[in-house]
Amino acid sequence: MKARVHPLRQKLRGEDLRVPGDKSISHRALLFASLAEGESRIAGLAPGGDVRSTARCLAQLGVPLLRGDGTPWSAQPVPSRPAGSLPLPEHDPDMGPDDAIVFGVGLRGLRPPAESLDCGNSGTTMRLFTGVLAGAGVPATLIGDASLSRRPMERVAAPLRELGATVTTGEKGRPPVRVERGSMRPGSITSKVASAQLKSAVLLAGLFTEGETSFTEPLKSRDHTERMLRQMGVPVNVRGTTASLRGPARLQGVALEVPGDLSSAAFLLAAAIASGSVSLGHVGVNPTRAGFLDALSQLGARVELRLEEGASAQLEPTARLSVQQQSLRGSELPPDLVLRAIDEVPILAVLGALASGETVIRGAEELRVKESDRIAQMAQGLRAMGADVEELPDGLRIRGGRKLHGAEIDSAHDHRIALAFSVAALAADSPTTVSGAEWADVSFPGFYELLRKLGAEVELET
Repeated sequence: MKARVHPLRQKLRGEDLRVPGDKSISHRALLFASLAEGESRIAGLAPGGDVRSTARCLAQLGVPLLRGDGTPWSAQPVPSRPAGSLPLPEHDPDMGPDDAIVFGVGLRGLRPPAESLDCGNSGTTMRLFTGVLAGAGVPATLIGDASLSRRPMERVAAPLRELGATVTTGEKGRPPVRVERGSMRPGSITSKVASAQLKSAVLLAGLFTEGETSFTEPLKSRDHTERMLRQMGVPVNVRGTTASLRGPARLQGVALEVPGDLSSAAFLLAAAIASGSVSLGHVGVNPTRAGFLDALSQLGARVELRLEEGASAQLEPTARLSVQQQSLRGSELPPDLVLRAIDEVPILAVLGALASGETVIRGAEELRVKESDRIAQMAQGLRAMGADVEELPDGLRIRGGRKLHGAEIDSAHDHRIALAFSVAALAADSPTTVSGAEWADVSFPGFYELLRKLGAEVELET
């Protein structure tokens, strides 16, 4: 699908908008609830394909999952269950299609799948499941689509092998990933890279083993896993950049609401900064991943943030965010800030092109191995639109202030590339065509329809 996005003829306007649920938290909510004892009810899950991949894999492992409206949460049916199994959860009339009811099977309740676990395009699914399967001793093969099959998995397999797991990867450390029954033991892992996915895989494996498992990273990555494990009754100790827990652990079912995804909100906030005003409710502002807001401040933007109260705020802090059109100035974004805004780097690059002066983004080498090489894709696309961009090994140098022109942009099968250039197109002097626009649905289903409602002119072509 192609999206033809026209320059704005009027300012964008939107009040009290909601963005899709946080994708990182949604993966963890489904997975952790499946390992818990008892029923969990989860509201506001991210509706995109990545989270459906997690649900599909859990169903293959014998976990009962229903949407709040009573329909299965994945196309993969739950396998037939032996006599004496726990009953399926009941339908809750107050829950909807983006909610889930999960009846946890406990740490020892996962069953070997009859077929390979297809993780689709989701690296989070593949990496977290590798840790869980290794700890549980459940043999399985993890596969993915063409894009995921190019991404590195040895970075997760290697530390798990240090803990006694039997994990193999394909050529050059890429998928498929094969987990065999191993003899897991507790241990201390020190990583050269800061990665919430890697940390989570190690801690999840540690849930199953007798003794303490710890993970140390050079900088503190997102702490969604630590927060949710505590919410489910598992003590997690954090000292500096080291997180540890003792196994075997017992997770308890919970009721929780997933906050809106700041990574999705970032595109609407950026569009309004370029021209317009928006306010967004119930957006997650976890300090370990809210670097985008700090980066906006460093670029000279003012964002009004009002913290919200309620039961969901006990798990993850949420806020109402409001912003309006304003001028930006270039700035150098340091690596520790970039780590907390790693998913928002593509839209920060767009804002850097719109700012006056020079913007430098460093410490983003992880983006080389995402759904696409996001550093290269942003440099190439912004140059096509007339921006002055230098590609760095670990980031970008952008000399802002040039007028952007309409261009033909290839999303490279990457949702954040499609979304970022759709926002850049609003500030161009002529229409921009984004091919592969359907990939935006991975994290932000309905994005183009929402842009239209806010006042943008967008044409979709199949």
